[in-house]
Amino acid sequence: MPSPQINSSDSASSTANQAAPALTPAFSPLYQQIKGLILQSLQAGEWRPGELIPSEMELAARFKVSQGTVRKAIDELAAENLVMRRQGKGTFVATHSAQQVQYRFLKLHPDVGDLEGEGRARRTILECKRVRAPAEIARLLALRSGDTVVQVRRVLAFSGIPTILEDIWLPGQAFKGLTAEQMASYKGPTYAMFEGEFGVRMVRADEKLRAVLPDQTQAQLLDVTEQTPLLSVERIAYTYNDIPMELRRGIYRTDTHHYKNALS
Repeated sequence: MPSPQINSSDSASSTANQAAPALTPAFSPLYQQIKGLILQSLQAGEWRPGELIPSEMELAARFKVSQGTVRKAIDELAAENLVMRRQGKGTFVATHSAQQVQYRFLKLHPDVGDLEGEGRARRTILECKRVRAPAEIARLLALRSGDTVVQVRRVLAFSGIPTILEDIWLPGQAFKGLTAEQMASYKGPTYAMFEGEFGVRMVRADEKLRAVLPDQTQAQLLDVTEQTPLLSVERIAYTYNDIPMELRRGIYRTDTHHYKNALS
């Protein structure tokens, strides 16, 4: 693959970069330009989730910049959980299969113990079907109204107690062939399945929370009364370049769990 050319005094080349139309403007810091080029390679699948990326020295030679510039770019990617540094081994593409990031988007924690000690949730898939996207769902997923989406409804139970009821919508084109059996039988995190079997990596998410009372169906599925206060969480998960790839609306019981978010 030809080395992209960087417009900066730190580069051995003075020509503008022609290989990356989505790159940030040339007046941005050089490390930001390198970060953008690495991100393009991640998005293109040059390095898959869990794979080792080239060393800082190799990337510096590829982009004709200093090793320090590459290091600063990778530092930002690591801070955003897009890559993971492993002491003595190198830098790897982050994956939801890795133990330290499996629960990155799950903020519901048991009141006693922790997520790892609690073990994997038992998944009951109530529905998994392909439908035409209603206008609101299409808008949130940046689709056209009427485009096909995969609609999933499932209950997650911890220690035998139904705790989360989720409605999930996924772009139909990206998730062709997804079945209820596949979702129910996969042993690892759902996002790891999306990575490994559909090539879709969720890199960030936005959430909205509110307190709600369940309707009759929700109360029955979560084994609570209609007067039980629950936590409603709407999440939009994005892949590279802020492309929305999942809309998830969950109703959480909080009698044995709590929502925990670390702020920094």
